[in-house]
Amino acid sequence: MSSIKDITLAPSGEHKIDWVRKNCPLLNSLEEDFKKDRPFEGVRIALSIHLEAKTAYLCEVLAAGGAEMYITGSNPLSTQDDVAAALVTEGLNVYAWYGCTDEEYFANIRKVLENNCNIIIDDGGDLVHMLHTEMKDKIPYVIGGCEETTTGIIRLMAMDKEGSLAFPMVLVNNAECKHFFDNRYGTGQSVFDGIMRTTNLIVAGKIVVVAGYGWCGKGVSMRAKGLGARVIVTEVNPVKAIEAVMDGFDVMPMNEASKVGDFFITVTGCAGVISEKDFAVMKNGAVLANAGHFDVEIDMKRLREIAIDTIDQRKNITGYQITEDKWIYVLAEGRLVNLAAGDGHPAEIMDMSFAIQALSAKYLVEHAETLTEKLIDVPREVDMEVANRKLRFLGKDIDVLTPEQEEYLNSSSL
Repeated sequence: MSSIKDITLAPSGEHKIDWVRKNCPLLNSLEEDFKKDRPFEGVRIALSIHLEAKTAYLCEVLAAGGAEMYITGSNPLSTQDDVAAALVTEGLNVYAWYGCTDEEYFANIRKVLENNCNIIIDDGGDLVHMLHTEMKDKIPYVIGGCEETTTGIIRLMAMDKEGSLAFPMVLVNNAECKHFFDNRYGTGQSVFDGIMRTTNLIVAGKIVVVAGYGWCGKGVSMRAKGLGARVIVTEVNPVKAIEAVMDGFDVMPMNEASKVGDFFITVTGCAGVISEKDFAVMKNGAVLANAGHFDVEIDMKRLREIAIDTIDQRKNITGYQITEDKWIYVLAEGRLVNLAAGDGHPAEIMDMSFAIQALSAKYLVEHAETLTEKLIDVPREVDMEVANRKLRFLGKDIDVLTPEQEEYLNSSSL
C-alpha cells in the first residue's frame, strides 16, 4: 500500500522519467541485463534517495530485475510529487511528498523499513540509522546496503568504529566512477543550476566563497570560476588548502571571507560552518546556499534567532534582516540547494552513479553468504565495468595493455 500526499497524477512525472531514460544509456543497458537475469527476484529493496526523475529511473531498473521496491526521499524539499506519483502508477511502493515535516519525513522512513527489506540503498544514512536505533527487529532481514554520499559514509565509519554496524555496507561514494564525476562535475553544475534558477542573479564578477575543497568543493569552485566569479576557498585541511591555492583560488578563514563574499556555498559535511560571527560581518545582500547533505552547515537556528525581520523574497529565497540596513538571503532553508531548489545532478552523471548503485546491490545479493567485512569498497571490477560501458557509450576507445606490458608492470624487477 503506497502512501503519498494527495496530488494530481499528471503525466509530467512520466515524461520527466522518460527524458532521463533517453539520456542514461548505462542504466538502459543494465535494465536490459536485469530483465533477462532477474538478479533481485524475491528481494525487497528499501531506497532513500532524493526522489526526482533520475532516482525514479534507478527504481524502475531495480524493479526490472525483480526487486520489490519501497521508496522514500532523503530530504523534505527534494521530492518531486509528480515523479513520486508516476512510480505509484507503475505499482512501486512510495512514501514521500514535497514539503513534508520532519515528523512526516521520519514516519515515511519507518513505513519503508516496516516491510522487512533485504537491501538498503541509502543517501546520508537515515535508513541505516533508524534500523540501528528504532527498528532493530528488522535488521535480521537485511543482507547489506549501499551508501551514496560522503556524509553517509562518515556516519557509517563512526558506527563501525564503535562496533555497532550490524550488516555490510558498500561505500558507493568512494568508487572512482562516483566521486570523480558525480561529486565534482555533477555537484559543480547542479549547485549553480539551483542558485541561478532561484535568484536570477549573475555570477560573473561576483565573489563566491566555497567552504570545503573536497571533490564537491573542487567542482563548485571550478564551475564558479568558469562562470566568471572570483573564488575564495575556506578549509580546515592544510593539504586541501594548498591544493586550492595551486588551482588558482584564494584561501582564507571563513570570518575573513565573510567580509567580502557575495555568494556563499557550504559543501563540507560538517556543522556550523557559517555561524553568527560570520553573519555579523557579511555585506548587505549576501546570498547563502548549502550543498552539503544535511541542513546544518549554515547555523540556521541562530540566524532565525538574531533576525529582526524575515521575508519570503522569492520561491526558495528567505531574507533575514540582521540590522536596520543589512539583509542576508538563504536559499532553500539552508537545505541541499541543488535538489531543494533545482533538479539535482545532470542525467548523464547520475547514469554512472546509479549504475554503481545497481551493480553494488547485485554484488550484495550474489555474495550474501560470504560477506564478512562491514565496510566494503565498491569492487574494482564493478568500477571498471561502469567505466568501460560509459566509454563505449561516449563513442571512445582506449589502448589495452599487451601481455608483455602486464608482465612488466607486475614484475618485481622494475
